[in-house]
Amino acid sequence: MSGPGAPELPPRDCPACPRLVAYRRANRQAHPDWWNDPVPPWGSPRARLLVVGLAPGLRGANRTGRPFTGDYAGTLLYETLIRHGFAAGRYGGDPSDGLRLQDCRIVNAVRCAPPANRPIAREIRTCNRFLQSELACMPGLRAVLALGAVAHHAVVAACDLRPRPGFAHGARTTLPNGAILCDSYHVSRLNTNTGRLTAGMFDDIVTGLRRLVDAAGDAGVAG
Repeated sequence: MSGPGAPELPPRDCPACPRLVAYRRANRQAHPDWWNDPVPPWGSPRARLLVVGLAPGLRGANRTGRPFTGDYAGTLLYETLIRHGFAAGRYGGDPSDGLRLQDCRIVNAVRCAPPANRPIAREIRTCNRFLQSELACMPGLRAVLALGAVAHHAVVAACDLRPRPGFAHGARTTLPNGAILCDSYHVSRLNTNTGRLTAGMFDDIVTGLRRLVDAAGDAGVAG
């Protein structure tokens, strides 16, 4: 699980995906005070847990510049992480809320906000090299939480797993570096409103990750 150095990050005005570039520029015109750029990871690369989401929400991370911050998905995610010791403080939906991650890092499979919250396959593939770099630069990684099928398949592609396992809520897969990939339905309002994912179901997933990380040993890190 070695991987010294900092992970590769897309530039602030990344030109790689024309559709996302056009959407980003339109959002800058409409909301010049928003982040409107690729959203960087949050948390220490020394963390043992990596949470992988889909992409920045338009009025969430695309607005605030911090993953899962400013929309409903962040409320469920961060309150659950706090409850299980992967974060500390209070989630206020703003990067200045004082919330801290503990032994946890958060990133998205696609770093720029996509139209209708739906990146296309070419955009997911283009951004995958940044996820590959994340995984390679986390020497203490013990578990990866994939929020939704897109995040799951992005992690599988980044690790070049063959055969490629399908997504299933609660499923676990051992990655080549020995870390465990755990799947969960995404913490979106759509999934919670329809009952596909309940707060209890998500709490069960993070409870299992807490046990897995603790059983793996090594001191946890803050940041």
